[in-house]
Amino acid sequence: MTLGEVDRHFIDMLLAYEDRHFAVHHGIEWRSMLRAAAQFALAGRIVSGGSTLTMQVARLLEGVPTRNLEGKLRQMVHADALEAQLSKDEILTLYLALAPYGGNIEGIRAASLAYFGKEPTRLTAAEAALLVALPQSPEARRPDRAPGGARRRDAVLDRVSAAGVISAEEAELAKREPVPLFRREFPRLAAHVAETAVRAHPGSRTVGLTIDRRLQAALERLGVTRARAFGPQVSVAIVVADQASGDVLASVGSAGLLDAQSDGFVDMTNAVRSPGSTLKPLIYGLGFELGLAHPESLIEDRPTAFGGYVPVNFDGHNRGTVSIRQALTESLNIPAVIVLDAVGTPRMVARMRRAGAEPRLPGNSAPGLAIGLGGVGVTLRDLVSLYAAIARGGTPVRLQDGATEIAPLPLDAAPVLDPVAAWYLTDILAGVPPPLNGTPGRVAFKTGTSYGYRDAWAIGFDGRTVIGVWVGRPDGEPVPGIAGMVAAAPILFESFDRLGTPLSPLRDAPPGVLFAANPDLPGPLRRFRHPDIMKVRRDAAPEIAYPADGVDVDLGIAAGSDRPLVVKVRNGAPPFTFFANGAPFGRTAFARQNSWTPDGPGYVTLSVVDAKGRSDRVTVFLD
Repeated sequence: MTLGEVDRHFIDMLLAYEDRHFAVHHGIEWRSMLRAAAQFALAGRIVSGGSTLTMQVARLLEGVPTRNLEGKLRQMVHADALEAQLSKDEILTLYLALAPYGGNIEGIRAASLAYFGKEPTRLTAAEAALLVALPQSPEARRPDRAPGGARRRDAVLDRVSAAGVISAEEAELAKREPVPLFRREFPRLAAHVAETAVRAHPGSRTVGLTIDRRLQAALERLGVTRARAFGPQVSVAIVVADQASGDVLASVGSAGLLDAQSDGFVDMTNAVRSPGSTLKPLIYGLGFELGLAHPESLIEDRPTAFGGYVPVNFDGHNRGTVSIRQALTESLNIPAVIVLDAVGTPRMVARMRRAGAEPRLPGNSAPGLAIGLGGVGVTLRDLVSLYAAIARGGTPVRLQDGATEIAPLPLDAAPVLDPVAAWYLTDILAGVPPPLNGTPGRVAFKTGTSYGYRDAWAIGFDGRTVIGVWVGRPDGEPVPGIAGMVAAAPILFESFDRLGTPLSPLRDAPPGVLFAANPDLPGPLRRFRHPDIMKVRRDAAPEIAYPADGVDVDLGIAAGSDRPLVVKVRNGAPPFTFFANGAPFGRTAFARQNSWTPDGPGYVTLSVVDAKGRSDRVTVFLD
């Protein structure tokens, strides 16, 4: 606690009442000591202590009684040493941190929270006077045990009024203010994060967290309220993070820390669970990045077997031919597995790790196609980290809450997705119909439900914030009927409502985005085909997969369109440098596509060079 965090009214009262000459003495106020000695000699008992604030700090640091001559002398010696080593502000700060206020309450912040339920930054005159009076005899005057003794505050008010710290009228008004008769419970905001911070920083008096107190309190109340609707054994977890910095603004680990029925002591933001369908956006993003698909590409949603693995849709029905956009919007399982089989499970796992997630595979086995539908263990923080990267245009960011030291990402950290693929996902997810309490198009989000109705998820973002919600039982038992859209999505949108600021617009489309209906797409993108022939081989020379050599490409140039030409590469080792008629127009560190906007129609020679100097070229005619 610093002096700037305490009401100046209190500081002035404390000095006027306890130690008027604090600013000028050197730890011992000799006139007060002589007066105390004379009173002791006449009365045979201690009438006044004569201790300065510095001497009181010395006593509090030493932790032993000083109600005898030997103890008082030792206190004076230590006070002199404190004055020699510390500034007056540092001594006063120590007093504010160590002063006793009754029971186990130590320090002004704890006392203000316990008796008034607020931080000591703004105190009334009556509250400040009570906190000045209590340390003199904390047990005899604590308001929850001895309200009459706590009236000593009125003597403080009289003295500070006589000293001119407050007016006589203000003192009289303060005396009419009731004394608190009970001790309030201390706030337990972000209890799981706080516990982690205490374990990570043993002995530290203060650990600064990134948590927003107001938002944390609001979301903890929301979690408790919503969990009750699903039953006493159901819990709720919520994580809110700032996309730009990765700061965790709120971390609700459970629906009530002390709720035994819902295992509230378990931090479900870090619990490993099945993510259901929440990883599907990454699957399609990889398909976009590799040039295998466009949001308007058509794909088959029909019964399909992959060896012994036969995925089925959540509702058991098939839609036939659908667009990738529809497949992701409706969270169809079969198209997602088809695309995952094409992009490869090792690539998907690697990209999750780039995002800061740590997928847990059963028995450390090789990733199979089932990971696309929830057959992998992740945490809520993993998912928030992944969606933060999508929201940032594919650039990863480390989540940090201040509880533990997190190494920052290097400036050249590999992207999770290229910007075009990330924007396609954002555009699709922003079009997912929200629950009844949501506004369409303002938040890009995805829901998920794990096998057996054990976990319900909703992860979403606007242009500034990403929020993740989990609902379920910490013990992993099923909750019949629980589903992401029904249970978690409403909490997600309520969480956005509680941010206290308007929603921020989603990221604008980056260069290279292809705005086209399916009939207007380049031929290879109109329909998704399993790209066995296009599997990437780094040991082979790069090949321009699109456009093909000698073809005519209709970009609508004659009609005045400025639609870019997308160039896609297979094989080769990144980074890739792209050329048009010998002039470089782009370089990608990992992505296998780039875009170029021509000046007009005509022939153009396109070429690409990989990291090993290998190249390929095609000549096409642009209509």
